[in-house]
Amino acid sequence: MLDDLSGGFVDNVPEGAEFVHGSFRDVELVDQLFRRHRFDFVFHVGAYAAEGLSHFIRRYNYENNTVGSMNLINAAINHNIKCFVFTSSIAVYGAGQVPMSESMTPEPEDPYGISKYAVEMDLHAANAMFGLRYVIFRPHNVYGENQNIGDRYRNVIGIFMNQLMQDLPMTIFGDGEQTRAFTHISDVAPIIAEAVDNPRAQNEVFNVGAETPSSVNYLADTVARAMKKPANKIHLPPRKEVVHAFSSHAKTSSVFGRRASVSLEDGVARMAEWARRVGPRQTKVFQGIEVRKNLPPSWTSHTE
Repeated sequence: MLDDLSGGFVDNVPEGAEFVHGSFRDVELVDQLFRRHRFDFVFHVGAYAAEGLSHFIRRYNYENNTVGSMNLINAAINHNIKCFVFTSSIAVYGAGQVPMSESMTPEPEDPYGISKYAVEMDLHAANAMFGLRYVIFRPHNVYGENQNIGDRYRNVIGIFMNQLMQDLPMTIFGDGEQTRAFTHISDVAPIIAEAVDNPRAQNEVFNVGAETPSSVNYLADTVARAMKKPANKIHLPPRKEVVHAFSSHAKTSSVFGRRASVSLEDGVARMAEWARRVGPRQTKVFQGIEVRKNLPPSWTSHTE
């Protein structure tokens, strides 16, 4: 397991796993690990997944999410990896395509979505040129226990819980009527893990996540109930984002089978129990904002 801990904690590393503190942006480290371990499979789930912030950290976004991914793809080709599993995002679809299905032509609207789609296209090219087999997943709005609730730029459920535990109001961009299908991690991780053993999944793209979209306002009320706190909300100026984003999972069900999913209420309750146990996290300030024009005022005060 290779991770730079920019969005997580070493305490989350499962027992029995070998952990390497480093980045896939480090070409020499990546090549060294591939030579030493002779991997059969690659599960590439690393990215700086702050979609809204990606407009303002364009260089970092592409260096990390796109160029860093190329290091892994090069190594996978050079070391004859059997299958490369990549977690992309429904951010590749853009706006006005709901429910989002794999047959649609991606039209990403932010640098994060663009970076993810670029990696998808490179995997297609690597398959055509070198025979590198892949499986691409497009998850969405994943949350759950052990998530970094101290990250102020992403993972809205964690942000809400962290704010409530500090007796702060939950901050919502715009009117809160934007919708997402919030997905508990247990609905995503098993399918991703199984992908390399499913021949029907080879060289295919799959949406993966919850079926039912909810508004951010409803989410905030749900989180407050689970945390046993008043639903104190403040609405900030809207930011540029896709208003409605949820996807179809018919293709995923046909290949991996239909499965029971965790409801938003149950998933949030599970995460809330964990969050109350560990307490609030110290928020991390992103160093290196590259573009300040149109940066949300609520972020400006945190980035000086």
